[in-house]
Amino acid sequence: MTQTDSARGAGIGIGAYIARHIREYGLLFALIAIMVFFQVVTGGTLLRPVNITNLFLQNSYIIIMALGMLLVIVGGNIDLSVGSVMGFVGALAAVMIVSMKLPVGVAMVACLVCGAAIGAVQGYFVAYWKIPSFIVTLAGMLVFRGLSLWLLAGQSIGPFPQSFQALSNGFIPDLFMVGRPNVLAMAVGVAAVMVLLWLGLRGRARNARYGMEDEPMGLFLLRNAIVAAALLFVTWKLAWFRGLPNVLLSMVVLTVVYVFITERTTIGRRVYAVGGNAKAAKLSGIRTERLTFLTFVNMGVLAALAGMIYAARLNTATPKAGFAVELDVIAAVFIGGASMAGGSGRIVGAVVGAFIMGVMNNGMSILGIGIDYQQVIKGLVLLAAVVFDVYNKNKEA
Repeated sequence: MTQTDSARGAGIGIGAYIARHIREYGLLFALIAIMVFFQVVTGGTLLRPVNITNLFLQNSYIIIMALGMLLVIVGGNIDLSVGSVMGFVGALAAVMIVSMKLPVGVAMVACLVCGAAIGAVQGYFVAYWKIPSFIVTLAGMLVFRGLSLWLLAGQSIGPFPQSFQALSNGFIPDLFMVGRPNVLAMAVGVAAVMVLLWLGLRGRARNARYGMEDEPMGLFLLRNAIVAAALLFVTWKLAWFRGLPNVLLSMVVLTVVYVFITERTTIGRRVYAVGGNAKAAKLSGIRTERLTFLTFVNMGVLAALAGMIYAARLNTATPKAGFAVELDVIAAVFIGGASMAGGSGRIVGAVVGAFIMGVMNNGMSILGIGIDYQQVIKGLVLLAAVVFDVYNKNKEA
């Protein structure tokens, strides 16, 4: 490693670095700005403990499906059926648990297997028959919407047992048995900040060792200070309500797992390679068909999990469950920085994009803005995100 290489990362200015990574920092600042705006116009309602908890509960299924949708889109495809699959699996769970009286554990495993099977069928046609994913999943959207109506006979089924409701509405008990504030929630927040800081410092040390360009120290400290303050603030608010929701744990674990898969594993890097140039990836020895197939299987499993969480939150399965949810999921991924052409996008970006959509939905609902105007505003935000992505790509070219 030469001295020039070592100085490359240290010498870059903050402005130049932000310009090169404008999408990542823009997302973070956009989320902060949107939250501050709605906190002000709602008179402080947005960031009340109960509403922060509701934000996690209301957006959990969107975030979970966004993780799988990112991999599908990065691989150069799209899945329009996730909302219908989510509704169908929720209906299936209701029939098995409420109508057939099957044990909750058995029903949940069966639903996940069903989701995997649905993803496998759609992935098979996309990967091996080379049918465009838009057509296959559009057909899936219609098929599973119809099957949901058939399975429920046009009626809602519920309520669910408490053990199933806990999947979405339950809270992790405070091991310290203090009451309020929830000590476990605060301890988790502090631990999360320490882990993120340790990972960041370790990454900087690794980059310096290999002479790679790195984030300027001032920007690194500022970004981590903002993230740490946000984590501590949220966990403090949750600690004064009911603590950590079960679904928050599920989202965090899944996010960590998918960040590791996409950034640290061979299969993750190969998915990006397939989305970037499928022919080149195939010539390099990558089994592109199998990877495409697996991304759809993964999407089916996550859609099934989201369907159970959604049904548990409502405590009933309804024929309209999941209607148009795929639009919010896809929008979250594109707002989070994924490219329409495939090959680029990050898990953290998809999660932030989902939170941006969630905060906007929640804030506009608190203000009493009609669903018609909400749809218009969300559509304009999505268009702006895509235009920004295309503009950056054209400028780089």
